[in-house]
Amino acid sequence: MNSMTGYGYSEYSNSDYILTLEIKSYNNRYLDISFSCPSVLSPFEIEVTERIKKAVNRGHLDVSLHLKTIKQDCKINVDTEVASSYIDAAIQVRDICVKKGLSPEVKLSDILEREGVLTQVRMETEDTYKDAVFGCLDSALNSLIASRAREGQATKDNLKNLIDGISKSLNTVESHASELENLIKTNLTARIEEMLGDSEYDKNRILTEVAVMLMRYTINEEVVRLKTHIKEFNKLLESSEAVGKKLDFLCQEMNREINTIGSKSQIVEINLSVVEMKDSLENIREQIRNVE
Repeated sequence: MNSMTGYGYSEYSNSDYILTLEIKSYNNRYLDISFSCPSVLSPFEIEVTERIKKAVNRGHLDVSLHLKTIKQDCKINVDTEVASSYIDAAIQVRDICVKKGLSPEVKLSDILEREGVLTQVRMETEDTYKDAVFGCLDSALNSLIASRAREGQATKDNLKNLIDGISKSLNTVESHASELENLIKTNLTARIEEMLGDSEYDKNRILTEVAVMLMRYTINEEVVRLKTHIKEFNKLLESSEAVGKKLDFLCQEMNREINTIGSKSQIVEINLSVVEMKDSLENIREQIRNVE
């Protein structure tokens, strides 16, 4: 069992750059991946996302790639035509200034600073960082999976205790099931006799009607179904697959059976056990929201 909450981090560095990859994972109904990175690394987004999908089934993941360049690997291009145009313009402005009695100075920096004269071209490509990106991805994913597994184990232990609590309360309910049945039978018989008074009636017919009513008001079927759900829940806890959605469905089914038992009960011990089961089930549902 894995939690949907986790964290993974990895870093690669050499004499030219430092690259870091960070993955933060949160609970989410489906798998949702958010990716951020510098533009030079954006070509890796699709493949990074696909690799993550193979390792993670559910959760919202924030994936961040950061790049810090230590040594610039770039080339400076000079556009001679643009530079020549700026020089020609500078000469014309100078001549006008001389005619007006001014003595302007044109420096080399004045030309170099003009837009379009110098262009910086980065020499690195996506291949420059490919090995580093996917090396960091593998390491960060392993770290993320390990952290999700650790938290998942803690959640599993807690869920096991809670479901055992429901099972214990259900045993109490079952021990009073026959008592509830007898109480219902007694109350129904007494009620019918009260309504009929001294009138003649077919006792066997009355007992048949009581038996039919007992089928509606006894809790034996609910107890059996709830036991089955608990057994399946424990089985899923030991599964290595993503079981969060299945556990959530089982919780809905168990809640239905517990509510039905509560609605039929007329015995204090059963009512108290129903309250305990509902409290444990609510805690379980809170926990499994974070199960993958």
